[in-house]
Amino acid sequence: MSERETWTTEEFGASHEGAVGVLLADGTVPGPVFFQMNSGGGGPSVSQWSVYDGHFAHVPRAAALRAVCSCGWTGTEHRLDWDEIGEQELAEAGSFAADAALQDWDDHTVEVENSAIALPETVTGLLTRLEEEIEKLAKSSPLAAVRAARRLEVTAVRVGYWPAHDARQDATTAQAAALGLDEDGARKLMARYGRWSPYF
Repeated sequence: MSERETWTTEEFGASHEGAVGVLLADGTVPGPVFFQMNSGGGGPSVSQWSVYDGHFAHVPRAAALRAVCSCGWTGTEHRLDWDEIGEQELAEAGSFAADAALQDWDDHTVEVENSAIALPETVTGLLTRLEEEIEKLAKSSPLAAVRAARRLEVTAVRVGYWPAHDARQDATTAQAAALGLDEDGARKLMARYGRWSPYF
């Protein structure tokens, strides 16, 4: 696995893991760059966008940056002007394009959230109020807030058990999309709440 900065949301996790992707001038996606250690042994394999500056023979030069997501979605191409970049470090000169890619991915996760199955306002209102009350409690008694958070976990596991079993009967791609997850993520979530192995 190559090293690069990635982004996730608390709700969707690895199902929508984002990163800044690189495109070369011919429109292809470069493979990870391998940096050998001075001792001649192994070294890291890196696909962080900022290494693709073309300064070494084995390192291609990025022509554009775009957001990519583990779900397969890709964002708008943000071109890099190398005449303007010149000898600047790409990590600095390309930061505007990288920030734009992050914003594109943020917009993508908002779309995912909006396309997921809607919750009744009574439920979302209660969850918001509960979060606010626990945050307020944390200011006067951190330990009580931790206990409240733990009770919330216990409650979630308890109330999720039967719905997970009922929903398991028709586990489909559409069901995964309704949760804003990929199929693997949905299967593991159902298994966690339903208390069965996700591998059977």
